[in-house]
Amino acid sequence: MAEKTTAERVIAALEDLKGVDIQCLDVRGVTTITDWMVIASGNSDRHVKALADSVLKQARDDGMQVLGMEGEKEGEWVLIDIGEVIAHVMLPRVRDFYKLEKLWSHGEEADRKAES
Repeated sequence: MAEKTTAERVIAALEDLKGVDIQCLDVRGVTTITDWMVIASGNSDRHVKALADSVLKQARDDGMQVLGMEGEKEGEWVLIDIGEVIAHVMLPRVRDFYKLEKLWSHGEEADRKAES
């Protein structure tokens, strides 16, 4: 599965459950840990968990290897590592505090940006 397609599949899984303010950053020229970062918010800890579960299910259904998942128990910030894509699903207050989009601002925003 091509990298861009993987990011698009992650975005689709987030959109299916009404993820909020979904952003996709191309960080290939900035870091070697991943190629794409997908960042989204959920309205509550239950919503964050459901969004993360949707991404996990989509990845497994597509035959992608999930390298790790962290934070699913608390539901404030869940990270799903799919290798070339890392998805961050966060509560709005956590997202606002860490400002990952600003941290990775050297990465160009990918062509695909979902609206909430």
